Amino acid sequence: MMGSKAAIFATAAVLAVLFSAPALAQKSSPPAPAPVSLPPTPAPAPAPAPHYVDLAELLSVAGPFHTFLNYLEKTDVIETFQGQANNTKVGITIFVPKDSAFAALKKSTFTNLTSDQLKTLLLYHAFPKFYSLAEFKNLSSLNPVNTFAGAPYTLNLTDDMGSIYVQSMWSRPKIASSVYATKPVAIYALNKVLLPMQLFSKDPPLAPAPAPAPESGASDAPSPAAGKAGGLAGGKGDSTSAAAHSTGAVGVASSLLLAAAGCLMVLQW
Repeated sequence: MMGSKAAIFATAAVLAVLFSAPALAQKSSPPAPAPVSLPPTPAPAPAPAPHYVDLAELLSVAGPFHTFLNYLEKTDVIETFQGQANNTKVGITIFVPKDSAFAALKKSTFTNLTSDQLKTLLLYHAFPKFYSLAEFKNLSSLNPVNTFAGAPYTLNLTDDMGSIYVQSMWSRPKIASSVYATKPVAIYALNKVLLPMQLFSKDPPLAPAPAPAPESGASDAPSPAAGKAGGLAGGKGDSTSAAAHSTGAVGVASSLLLAAAGCLMVLQW
């Protein structure tokens, strides 16, 4: 009996130790730190929208490039250039002749071209890639350079002491100014139209020179009416002097007759 009681007490003691051990461990260990709440990660900033250049608007205000712009819109080449500028990574380079460059050539130079030929001429004034002025010096080593019109419509570029010349078959204009040069669009002004040999078998004729302005002294010349009036006045003066001369002659003759009559009377006396 005593042995069974001892076994019961021993078992109870073991169980008490087992159940009290987690409680003691919990009391002795420090409390777990509270979870730190991190701020939400900010969403990445949206990529900036691509900068589109409205070529028609730019050419309409940066000119005078009205003639070239009218041809671009008439042939829809403006849409080709705009698509190249907006939808490609390589961009576009356009050589734009001034209005005076077109006016210097005879009008038949362009009116005799077919619609396809005129379109080719306009495409001939562009490279299907963006080039800054600084890049032209290196580009000249790759002459001839293909234009937007494709082979065999090429151009030669030369750098002469910092001046860039664009050479076609019948013209070699210098780049007069940089109208716009921010990637992907570069626009450069020319004082002459680029004229390829494939469209013009000979040098196109120039427009006739304007008539010279009248000299400032021309208004001082007497008018025909004034001359006629002067002639009439002169004729009247001449007739008056002739009449006076005739009257004088009659008086002299009368005096001579009276003198002769006097002499005869003296002799008779």
